Amino acid sequence: MGNLPKAEAFKFPLDLGAPEGSLEGKARPVDNGSDVLDPSRYYSREFMQKEWQTLWPRVWLLAAVTADIREPGDYTLFQHGHEEFLVVRQDDGSIKAFYNACPHRGNRVCQVDRGTADSFTCPFHSWQFGCDGKLQKIVDEETFNPKLIAHRPGLTEVRTDTLGGLVFVNMDGKAPPLKEWMGLPEGYIEAYGLETMNLVRHTRSEWSSNWKTGVDTFYETYHLPHIHPQTQGSIEEFCQIDLYKNGFSRMIMWFGIKSHRHEVSHERDLDEGAKIFLRDAGIDPETYTGTVADTRRDIQIAKRERAQRLGLKEWDKLTDGQLSDGWITGMFPNVQMGMHAEGVFIMRFVPHPTDPEKFIYDNVLLYRHLEEPNYNVPTWMAMPKDVDVTGATRPDIERWPADQEPAIGPVLLQDFELVPNVQRGLKSRGFKGPLWGEQEQRIRHFHKEVDRYINGEN
Repeated sequence: MGNLPKAEAFKFPLDLGAPEGSLEGKARPVDNGSDVLDPSRYYSREFMQKEWQTLWPRVWLLAAVTADIREPGDYTLFQHGHEEFLVVRQDDGSIKAFYNACPHRGNRVCQVDRGTADSFTCPFHSWQFGCDGKLQKIVDEETFNPKLIAHRPGLTEVRTDTLGGLVFVNMDGKAPPLKEWMGLPEGYIEAYGLETMNLVRHTRSEWSSNWKTGVDTFYETYHLPHIHPQTQGSIEEFCQIDLYKNGFSRMIMWFGIKSHRHEVSHERDLDEGAKIFLRDAGIDPETYTGTVADTRRDIQIAKRERAQRLGLKEWDKLTDGQLSDGWITGMFPNVQMGMHAEGVFIMRFVPHPTDPEKFIYDNVLLYRHLEEPNYNVPTWMAMPKDVDVTGATRPDIERWPADQEPAIGPVLLQDFELVPNVQRGLKSRGFKGPLWGEQEQRIRHFHKEVDRYINGEN
C-alpha cells in the first residue's frame, strides 16, 4: 500500500485495502451494541471478586517468553494478582509451570525472579523439589505421619502451552486448546519470530487505577493528539481497527508520517519525529529527497533492502506494512503487544492482589540484535543507553511503587500521569458510564468479552 498523502483521504474507519484473509486484511465488522456500562466495574471489590471467580482462572494468561527460559533448568516467575507461578524449561525441552507455593506450609518456594537450577528448595524447612515439580526430599521425613505425605506432595502443576515464543498458563485447566482460543488470524504471532529475539528490558510499575482503566487507555488512539501531542508529526492516529473472536483485537497504526490533523506548510515539512523514523530505517534525513507523502513508503523500501542485505530471513514473512507500522495487538484479557519488525513491546495489565483501584504495569521489550553499525534499537523503544541489547545478559526487573515516577519514557509517562485522574472521575456521581465512540470500539469489544465471563456465558 502507498501513502494517503492528503488529509481529506483519512476518514475513519481506515481500511488499508489489503485482501480479505491476509494478515493485513480488515476483519469483518462486529456489532457490540451501544450499552453504557455501570462504572462500578472499575472500582467495585465485588466486581474484582467476580473476576477472580469467573475470569482469571478460566482464560489463558501470558506468563513468559521462551527467550527467558531457553535451556533446561532455566526458570522465571510470573505473578498475577495474589497468585504466582514458577515457569521452568524441562530436560526434554518442554515447559512446565507450577504454583509457587510449598505444599508443606505455603511458603514461596522460589524467591528469585529468574535463573537456572536443577532443583528448588523451600527456604522455610528445606523441602526439595525437582524442575518437574516432583518432591525430592522432606527434611526429617520420619517425623511425619506417613499417611499425611503418602501422596508425595509435589508442586501443584498448572496447565501450560506455547505459541510463537510466548508461554501461557490456564489455572482451571478447562480453557479450550490455546491455538483454538487464540482469536488472532492463523500465523499472526508466529510471523514475527519472537523466539529469535532477546528480552532486553523489563520494567514493572504500580499505577493508581483499575487494570481495565489501563487496558482502555492503550486500546485506542483517540487520545493521541491530546495526551501525546509530540506524536502528531510522525504517527497517524486514524488507524485500521480489527475485532476478532474471544475478545482479541488489533489496530494498525501508520508510523513515519504526519497525522492528518497536523498542518503541512510545504511538502518538505518533515517533523523531527518523522526524521527519527527515517534514521531508524537507515535513511539520512539531511540528504533525504522525499516529501511528506513519501516517508512511509521509503521507510519500507529501505528496511526491506537492509533486511535482504543483512540476511534477516525473519522479515521475509512480514508485509511491507509490518516493516513500517505498529500492529498494536490486544490479547484478551490483559495483554497488549506492539508488534514491530525489529522488536516487540509487551504490556501486561496485571490486577493488584487486593486493591481494585491499582494495577501493575508490566512491560517487556524483545529485540533482535544484529552486529551491524547501521542497525540500532528503534528510537520508539525509548531504550536507556546503558541497557545491553545484545542478549548476552538478561536484565533485572526494574521496579517502581505507585508514588514514584517510573523511567518508562516520556510518552508512557504521560499515560502514567493520566490514569489516576481517569480513575478518580469514574467514581464521581456525575459520571454515568463510558460513552465509547467508533475510535474506541476495541474497548467495547474487550468489555463485552469480560462480561461474558462475569455472567457465566464463557
